Parts: sequence; structure tokens; C-alpha cells
Amino acid sequence: MMNETTWRTGPFTGKLWSDASEIMARVRGLAFLNELAEGTLDPHTFAHYIQQDEFYLANYSRAMAVLASRAPSGEAAEFWAGSASTAVAEEKVLHEQLLADERLKNIDLPEVPSATTRGYMYTLLAACAYEPYEVGAAAVLPCFWIYAQVGRELAARASAIAEHPYGRWVQEYDDPEFAEATQRAIDLVEQAAEGATEKVRERMRDVFLDASRYEEMFWDAAYRRESWTL
Repeated sequence: MMNETTWRTGPFTGKLWSDASEIMARVRGLAFLNELAEGTLDPHTFAHYIQQDEFYLANYSRAMAVLASRAPSGEAAEFWAGSASTAVAEEKVLHEQLLADERLKNIDLPEVPSATTRGYMYTLLAACAYEPYEVGAAAVLPCFWIYAQVGRELAARASAIAEHPYGRWVQEYDDPEFAEATQRAIDLVEQAAEGATEKVRERMRDVFLDASRYEEMFWDAAYRRESWTL
């Protein structure tokens, strides 16, 4: 397991990560991630996940664009806006590459977001659009932080498997540039918390844990191939 102290945290973000430790413990036990690491995940399940991720990222990008428009500094606005543009562009290329693989290209994909995907993406949009900037920043942080941590841990496990069927996805989230962006997001949330009232800080903690729980639920829903039914 990757040493989590490699992330630089302050008093507030360190406490957030500590408070999310039980969620992270459950994340590490998810069948989806363990089978992904072992290279045994059903291709239909992985394809379902990739399509749900595409639905989610389109709205995650919108949430960060809104967050950028409300940022208190040009530096913060530039980071969130840059992340908003790359979230869709780079992931779309990755998804197209993954779904073009012989194991995945003929699999039927979900046409609409699942209930879990909808809940997660609309929670983030609401936090970024209608709550204080500080709350929105805390809401989008788990998608950076949990993915980066999981990517590191999966890469360490998957590296022992020659020609890993999902190695391209694992590599993307263990990328040094993504780790750098994650650290910057942590820093910005710490800065936001420094000037926030106690009430706002409490709300920041709430939405961080909500989004962390959605990260767990998102992988679990993909494993179950959850679908939206009327």
C-alpha cells in the first residue's frame, strides 16, 4: 500500500482525510477495484464503468467551471478552470482508447447515467453553484484525492502482472501530473478553510465526506452495473 503521508496536508485537510479513513478502508475492499488490480474484472463491468465515468466527468467539468468563476484569486480560478477543461478532453481520449480495445469494443454501453452517477454529479453541481466557494472546493476534492490514492495503490499491484488488461486506466491515475494536480487541489482547500467561518468549515467537512462516500458508491454501482429505471 502506498504511504499516504506522501500527500502534503494542513490541519484542515489532514483532518478531512482522517475523517474519511473508514470510507477509504471500504474502498480498498471493493470487489471492483480488487478485480481491476488483479486483471480479472469482467470486461462488461469495466465498459459499464467507463461509460458512467464519461457521464459523470461531463458534469464534474461543469462543476469546476462554476467553481472557477467564484474563486477568490486568479491563481485558484486558473487551476479550477484548467482542471475543468482537461477533465473532459483528456478523459474522452482515454475512454475512446479503452473502448476501442478488442475486449470492449462490441459491448453494449449504458445510454443514461445510473442513479448513483446522477446523485454524485448533481451533488457536486449544487455545491459549486449554490454554496460558498469553500464548500464547492471541498466537494470536488475527493475525485482528485481518492482517485490519485487508489491509482497509486492499484499501480503497485498491477505492475506485477504482464500485459495487464486494464493497465492503461491504472497508469492514467498514477500519472505524476495527476498527482501534482491533486496536491494543488488539497492546497487550495486548505487555503479556503483558513479564512472560513466555523459553520462553513463544518459544511466543507460534510460535503467532502458526502463526495467521498459517492466515490465508494460509484465503483460499487459500476460493479453491479446499476441502471436507471423508470
